[in-house]
Amino acid sequence: MALEQDWLARFLQYLIVDRHYSEETQKAYRADIKAFVDFLTNNGGLTSFKQVGNLEVQTYLNEMDQKAYSRETVARRISSLRSFYRYLVKNEFLTDDPFEAVQLKKQQHKLPRFFYEKEMDALFAAIEGQKPLDQRNRAILELLYATGVRVSECAQLTIGQIDFGLRVILVHGKGNKDRYVPFGHHAADALRFYLDHGRTTLLEKQATSHDVVFVNRLGAPITSRGIEYVLDQIIKKTSLTTDIHPHMIRHTFATHLLDHGADLRTVQELLGHSSLSTTQIYTHVTTAHLQKDYRQFFPRT
Repeated sequence: MALEQDWLARFLQYLIVDRHYSEETQKAYRADIKAFVDFLTNNGGLTSFKQVGNLEVQTYLNEMDQKAYSRETVARRISSLRSFYRYLVKNEFLTDDPFEAVQLKKQQHKLPRFFYEKEMDALFAAIEGQKPLDQRNRAILELLYATGVRVSECAQLTIGQIDFGLRVILVHGKGNKDRYVPFGHHAADALRFYLDHGRTTLLEKQATSHDVVFVNRLGAPITSRGIEYVLDQIIKKTSLTTDIHPHMIRHTFATHLLDHGADLRTVQELLGHSSLSTTQIYTHVTTAHLQKDYRQFFPRT
């Protein structure tokens, strides 16, 4: 299908350069748009994004409904296509956005999964040894838990963004939005030890120098996928039966702050959420936590 590939390439570049999205997020957008292109190719053979109108959009929604796609998948695909067409209209490639009027039924958000404090203790206990990669893995886990940064923000962190004197890091977040996030002495000690010893050793394998904090076994900057692998290996060393995703550590950070009395606005600022409504889902998590404990421990339930 000979659709305007240059438009798509520019949009994907825009996500990285202007929006500062991670490569993983860019891949997700590309996959969602490709799914729509495949649908157009198989259902009428449209040859241009210009030909897409309300009929094609509604037909696409109907097909996803017939195939029983989850509400999350449908919402994500429509969101990706909406962003793509907004970009095309804004840059005057197109005059109309066929996705502008699309309204999906509000979905009930799943509560974020998080670790209890004892489970976090188990994760930290699983990182034993003083080899360079052990030092790095502990520093990664300490930093993720202490700051709630996204895995992409962690992977892109440079030494210059860390202020050990004030114990804060400057985070370059989504949408080119910077924020300062403090960290505690556990994370500070793990970071200092890793930077002074483990990272120095690992960098000896790298021909060129760089200032990225976390590196792989060859001394090159670690990727987001590399951090996911690190966390997978950590949890395999514990007795915990759950799987792990980097965002679970971010959810845990927010939940534990609220459990210990933090203000919702503070958590919003620390997480880098542009809207308070995004952060409010954590109040449901803490409420569910309280209800669970109430039913378990109160004698007259």
